[in-house]
Amino acid sequence: MKNLSVFLLFLIYFYFNINAQTTPTFISDSLDVYVNRGLERWQIPGSAVLVVKDGKVVVAKGYGVKELGTNDKVDENTLFLIGSNTKAFTGTALALLENEGKLNLEDKVVKYLPEFKMKDDWITKHLNLVDIISHRMGFETFQGDFMYWTSDLTDDEVIEKFGMLTPKYEFRTKYGYTNAGYALAGKVIQKVSGMRWEDYIKEKIFNPLNMNRTVALSTDFAKSENVSKPHSIVNGKVVVLPFENIDNLAPCGSIGSSINDLTNWIIAQLDSGRYYGNIVFPFEVIQRTRKPETIQGRARHPFNKTHFSLYGLGWGLMDYEGKELVMHTGGVNGFVTSVTLVPEERLGIVVLTNTDQNAFFQSLKWEILDSYLDLPYRNYDSSFYAGYLKRQELNDKWLKEIRDSIAMNFNPEISLSEFEGRYKHDVYGYAELKNIDDDLELTLEHHSKLKGKLEYIGNNRFLCTYSDPLYGIKVFQFYVQDGKVRSFDLYVDDFIDFQPYRFYKK
Repeated sequence: MKNLSVFLLFLIYFYFNINAQTTPTFISDSLDVYVNRGLERWQIPGSAVLVVKDGKVVVAKGYGVKELGTNDKVDENTLFLIGSNTKAFTGTALALLENEGKLNLEDKVVKYLPEFKMKDDWITKHLNLVDIISHRMGFETFQGDFMYWTSDLTDDEVIEKFGMLTPKYEFRTKYGYTNAGYALAGKVIQKVSGMRWEDYIKEKIFNPLNMNRTVALSTDFAKSENVSKPHSIVNGKVVVLPFENIDNLAPCGSIGSSINDLTNWIIAQLDSGRYYGNIVFPFEVIQRTRKPETIQGRARHPFNKTHFSLYGLGWGLMDYEGKELVMHTGGVNGFVTSVTLVPEERLGIVVLTNTDQNAFFQSLKWEILDSYLDLPYRNYDSSFYAGYLKRQELNDKWLKEIRDSIAMNFNPEISLSEFEGRYKHDVYGYAELKNIDDDLELTLEHHSKLKGKLEYIGNNRFLCTYSDPLYGIKVFQFYVQDGKVRSFDLYVDDFIDFQPYRFYKK
């Protein structure tokens, strides 16, 4: 009996010591090298990385600088805009209100916002709260976002114009990532709680989690101390971007936070809603946000096993090597970020970066995840970067061919003055074109800061270069009938919206 007891004690000691040694060598030996190489490769000025395992912080570290050309180092308290990782906070807020008996997520939107209208009256009557935040409303991904993003529209005007759009697909038949649905969710939270969305999540989530530096609005982010500046890449070089106001879509993407503050959010997510022994949100709330509501489709991974990709209430859900992943990414002007949870492993990973043109925020996530799941090292970043270079090469080739056409100084088939004038999109509003030094200048009614330079390339087509690099460089096709310009198709970068917007001449 004595020998059996000693043996059992040895087994217990062995088990707990083996399981305590959970830090992979990639984290302990290679992380700094991997991150610094990635920052240089992708021209990322600064990043912050967080790894939480079994309720403890394994990594919480800043890399690089907050602003290009300075020595102002990123630290664990530096704020980054987290973009669509905001959505999980909004989904949690709705689940909290349901848990408190103040609403039901199957309730119709018009129960709380009777003035809201969709183009289809039947959809207006049947649209529920789950629909608006699980991306199953029938819209194409990003459909409508051009109209709202960094625009002068108020949140009420965003909701009004959103309701005027014609969905591309049938209601509840197809996943389509719809940011404006979260603007609706914010209004419902306000109606039910009596507090604006930003005040509700501060009182119910930020404060109980001691997320004291986290801000809900982009306007507050711009005024905060120790913030990372937004950056992009223009003509192959990193540039600092101005802060933009995206608060008309705040519930979908305006939170600014640090890895120190996000640590508390992650710990609570991985510990049934508890933080230092206090229940910040009941476990039922967490489970509700992770309930699959929409099928995104079959999932692919370049190396490892996965099958399905689903969506809950502000969280993406997928299987990966037999584990459940709860995750999201975020991209706004100058920032891309990722948050990943592996509940069964009590593992959380956060990667924040201050450029909007890199895949490093994903490659590092996968590398850390694989290391904890004891999967082979894949060097994702090299693979992702090789793909980026190939796409960049094709884009540069396309742009060179277009610019060669411009250099040939083609004259339009009709007078350039015929292209001038005021045009209208039936939902967005007005666009205006003026002849400035034999090129056209585009101005837009609801984007007062944005300009477009249109250069003629033949066949009634113009190359539009936007003053804000986030909007990209796009070809506009004009439609001419009987020598008169009737309309044109406006495009923006896929980062904002995939859809064309047809403007008709007035």
